[in-house]
Amino acid sequence: MRVLFLLALILLGFGERPSMAAETYDLLFRETALKGLEQVPGGSDAGQSTLVYDRVISGIDAGQAGGRFSIGLRIKPDDNVDMTLHQGTRSRALGNYPASVGNPVIMYFLESVLAEIAGQSGGSPFYMRNRIKDALLRDAEVVPVSRRYRNRDIAARQVTIRPFTKDRARERMGAISQLALAVTVSDEIPGWYYSLVATVPAATGKAGAGYSNSITLKGAGEEDRP
Repeated sequence: MRVLFLLALILLGFGERPSMAAETYDLLFRETALKGLEQVPGGSDAGQSTLVYDRVISGIDAGQAGGRFSIGLRIKPDDNVDMTLHQGTRSRALGNYPASVGNPVIMYFLESVLAEIAGQSGGSPFYMRNRIKDALLRDAEVVPVSRRYRNRDIAARQVTIRPFTKDRARERMGAISQLALAVTVSDEIPGWYYSLVATVPAATGKAGAGYSNSITLKGAGEEDRP
């Protein structure tokens, strides 16, 4: 079993993956995602990071959870990678990971989405984690797409899961039952991930866009931003 999958087991509580999930797993948890990226000496602010992602959250009931952030990944000389969350002049360390296991931004994305939708809905995070796990392993939709990065079009693939579409408790979950997780990946993108986007439409009869959590590599074309 691959090292990054062991990390996924720890963070998301996954069980054994079936062989049919191999393609989806390889796309979502690419262990060579950080291969070839340069180490960055010095400080750890976003401007000195190896990779920087823009993170935008909206539709959170608890106002302080929403807003705009950046996520910096910095590869260190010991071949570990620091991940730091920045908002304005404030920053918070998100962990230190071996660069050899892949890009940890996807695990941060999945864990943060899980915490946010569980907090909004009042549902069990353990139950929701299992549904996301099942969808990651069995129900992914993979389609080829074209994206804009640094003034050129690149070939990419978008992996989308809807973890509650077939859930037996769907009728009681309200708008959360329509959660969609879409991850766009490409060999031509440093760090592998072009964007990671979670969306929930607004509840029936309510204005606004519902919930959105998007993480997009800095430098991606503005016209392609979710």
